[in-house]
Amino acid sequence: MTDRRRLLLITVIAFLAAAAGAFIGRAFIAPSAPVESELHTLLHHDLDLDVGQKARMEEIERRFALRKQALELELRADNAKLADAIQSEHGYGPAVGAAVDRSHQAMGQLQKETLEHIFAMRAVLKPDQAAKFDAAVVKALTAKER
Repeated sequence: MTDRRRLLLITVIAFLAAAAGAFIGRAFIAPSAPVESELHTLLHHDLDLDVGQKARMEEIERRFALRKQALELELRADNAKLADAIQSEHGYGPAVGAAVDRSHQAMGQLQKETLEHIFAMRAVLKPDQAAKFDAAVVKALTAKER
């Protein structure tokens, strides 16, 4: 085996080991509560929403849940394409790069739509509720352990 092939093999193995480690770490080692869970608890238990606010929040959440599910399916499909590209190219080639770019685009879209969802919920709140909501968002986004 040539030095170049050996280096390529080591690189691919290291990449796959890192990906597996990240997956295992996220899946099994004390995942932190997602921002949505913290905000959901605040909205539905701590802010004392009136009936009209609750109805509007439910509609906002229903629409976002559908969109989020579609984006997560897109991310899974992108990950499958990335796996195929890695298996095909055995290195960081054009297909791997394109698959990574597609995946990043879907992740970015999910993040943007999540923020739009958060701002839509905030718009339903009264000023005193919005201040508590803002504080919870900032706390969730700046927590040391994420």
